[in-house]
Amino acid sequence: QVQLVESGGGLVQPGGSLTLSCAASGSLFSINSMGWYRQVPGKERELVAHITRRGEATYGDSVKGRVTIYNQSRSTVVLQMSRLKPEDTAVYYCNRNDRDSREYWGQGTQVTVSS
Repeated sequence: QVQLVESGGGLVQPGGSLTLSCAASGSLFSINSMGWYRQVPGKERELVAHITRRGEATYGDSVKGRVTIYNQSRSTVVLQMSRLKPEDTAVYYCNRNDRDSREYWGQGTQVTVSS
């Protein structure tokens, strides 16, 4: 059974940093890519960052230059965020795409940027 367990969300001051981790379980050799998306009420879910198993990363325009994503292991991706802004406040969701085109989502972790 595929599961995605997210950790690292919380409250951070503007200009601060935060690291999110997502650990996948189940059929790990099927993973094609993993990533993070975020969503605020009333808006569509948007890409934060995405990385393939080969390490090719893609970043959302609103976070480029402020976030880094990397594969910590076959099962875990890490998202490092810095110079956070209040507009980065959202629920962050881990995403997994498998070679058979199946897609999975984590339950989400809240990130709040506020003084």
